[in-house]
Amino acid sequence: MKKSRFSPKQIVSILSEFQNGKKASEISRERGVSEQTLYNWRKKYGGMDASELKLLNELQEENTRLKKMYAELSLDHELAKEIIAKKL
Repeated sequence: MKKSRFSPKQIVSILSEFQNGKKASEISRERGVSEQTLYNWRKKYGGMDASELKLLNELQEENTRLKKMYAELSLDHELAKEIIAKKL
């Protein structure tokens, strides 16, 4: 997963500017992000503060790690089943 250029605190501050009435085109020009990114952030992180956003990102990283672990263990289990089936 690609790491964001912006910290959770920065994303929250950008979204607060956006919610306070500043135009998306102005913010995107000042911060160097596309307008679509602003709308995606608003959809994904709307109403969160920096600590909640950081926790969400940590949970997503942990979830990705656990999914990889599960996939590896699942492959090992299938391989073991095939080996046992060949021996019988």
